[in-house]
Amino acid sequence: QVQLVESGGGLVQPGGSLRLSCAASGISVEIYNMYWYRQAPGQQREWVATITSGGSTNYAESVKGRFTISRDNAKNTVYLEINSLKPADTAVYYCRAQLTIRNYWGQGTQVTVSS
Repeated sequence: QVQLVESGGGLVQPGGSLRLSCAASGISVEIYNMYWYRQAPGQQREWVATITSGGSTNYAESVKGRFTISRDNAKNTVYLEINSLKPADTAVYYCRAQLTIRNYWGQGTQVTVSS
């Protein structure tokens, strides 16, 4: 059974930082393309960042320069480092794993940016 479990969210002040984790079981993050998405209240889920099985990374323009996606194969975990947080970053952040037609989502972790 495949599970993706996100953690690391919370309440943070504007300008702060967080590191989100996506711990995988049942799959190897090393061979999957791994993604982070987010969904703000009343908004559609939007793509945030990708790390491919080959290690290439890509980011949405809105987060480029502030977010960093990385992968620890030994821990079978993908991370999203978020810096210079803004209130507009408030959302539930989801992890996704994809390999050909296989597609898995986590349950999400809430990030709230507020003073």
